[in-house]
Amino acid sequence: MARGQNINQELSDVLNQMWKVDVNRLKPGKDYTISLQGKAGYVAQGSNYARDRARSPLFSYVNEEKLKTIPTYAHFMNLLDNYEMSTGVTEQVTSQEVEENNSFLNAILETEVMQCAYRYLVSKGMAHPEIRQFKNQLYEIWFRLYNRDRSGGADSCGFEHVFVGETKHGKEIMGLHNWVQFYLQEKHGHVDYKGYKARDNKDTPDEDDHVLNLQFSWKGLVKPVGSSFIGVSPEFEVGLFTIVFLMSTERTSNVVVKVDEYLLEIIVCRYGRSIGTSYPKMLSSNNRDL
Repeated sequence: MARGQNINQELSDVLNQMWKVDVNRLKPGKDYTISLQGKAGYVAQGSNYARDRARSPLFSYVNEEKLKTIPTYAHFMNLLDNYEMSTGVTEQVTSQEVEENNSFLNAILETEVMQCAYRYLVSKGMAHPEIRQFKNQLYEIWFRLYNRDRSGGADSCGFEHVFVGETKHGKEIMGLHNWVQFYLQEKHGHVDYKGYKARDNKDTPDEDDHVLNLQFSWKGLVKPVGSSFIGVSPEFEVGLFTIVFLMSTERTSNVVVKVDEYLLEIIVCRYGRSIGTSYPKMLSSNNRDL
């Protein structure tokens, strides 16, 4: 148990159903290999210097063929170049980008993972019983643009922040909680993995773990600690964070769940009718092979 926090059993049950049917989740040691290396050090607030405790990249291998041929990953990757990196710069959304957003939502809604999430939300009265209306809800939650930086126009959305990443005035990394984006940015030399961050209970993460707390730099800026699922499908992340978002009216939701053998804290912050940020935090794992 995580320091007195109660596990949300109902949500854990739903997420475990989604976990079991996530056939697009990549397998550690087979579909991808990571190298955790050293434990990341302290980074002073406001600093963009971090001692590098990892000489090699985090990802030493990823089966890119699967990323290109599994529809949800392929559509997901099409979205990663659709955004301006810095807040305060108004986003210009083209008709092609709207089409790409819709294609991604169509692809994930065809998966059993999202169908499972959808059935649960409908049963709770939190999703429209018409699937097309639910897709509209998803678009509002993830792709509706809003003003994150009050000095400019509509410059951000939930998808950009969580899955792509953005910077605040070119001085601070915000978001970037997705492993596919991390891998691709690392491959192109934009991300430099600095090491893993210890969990609250001080145990060392395992290279088979599907959730990691990381330290890294991105285009010269340092993120002292960021948390990401590793290897899981885009539909699992969208489904999980959407459920937590819709099941709470709080500005910030923190729920503790047990998914497979992982005790996780799921954090979701709302920005009006959309997601402001969302990410998992690993609390503990039994480190067994999956």
